[in-house]
Amino acid sequence: MKKISIFASGGGSNAQKIHDYFEGDSEVVIDSVVCNNPNAKILKRADSWGCEKYVVDKDEFKNSDELSELLLRRGTDLIVLAGFLWLVPASLLKAFPDKIVNIHPALLPNYGGKGMHGMNVHKAVQNAAEKESGITIHYINEEYDKGDVIFQASCPVEGMEFDEIAAEVLKLEHKYFPEVIEKILKTNG
Repeated sequence: MKKISIFASGGGSNAQKIHDYFEGDSEVVIDSVVCNNPNAKILKRADSWGCEKYVVDKDEFKNSDELSELLLRRGTDLIVLAGFLWLVPASLLKAFPDKIVNIHPALLPNYGGKGMHGMNVHKAVQNAAEKESGITIHYINEEYDKGDVIFQASCPVEGMEFDEIAAEVLKLEHKYFPEVIEKILKTNG
């Protein structure tokens, strides 16, 4: 049984798609949800899934090995960042090498880095009058959006407003993120 821990900061629409994709799968389970926002909708979703949930504060997250040790004890196979807005600390990177993945709502290396999340990305894409945008699924390292790319998908966005771009990119996220997670789990034994 492969165990996924989902890290999220908000509503968790990608987390919900991942849950739905693996629901009933005898080989993969959403084992836990880690959140940095005690009021986030993802915590209600975690309750409905019946999985463990952990709310972390910034100091504990950055300066303690407690979360790494907890996830190792739980037998976590893959950490999936699904709208988690904090930089992952070295302790987690060391405990889970090449086992932490993120989805970014643009075609990296463009429109990545600190502060480039959510609508900030889509507004930047619109302001640059890009003809296409998309998603990047990548491994995590010490820098925002700099880890090795696993998968990209694109969609035309020429002439769209940022909210329209967001809607098109979200369709790609929901379609491809669960599939890529499954491939990663199968490839990594």
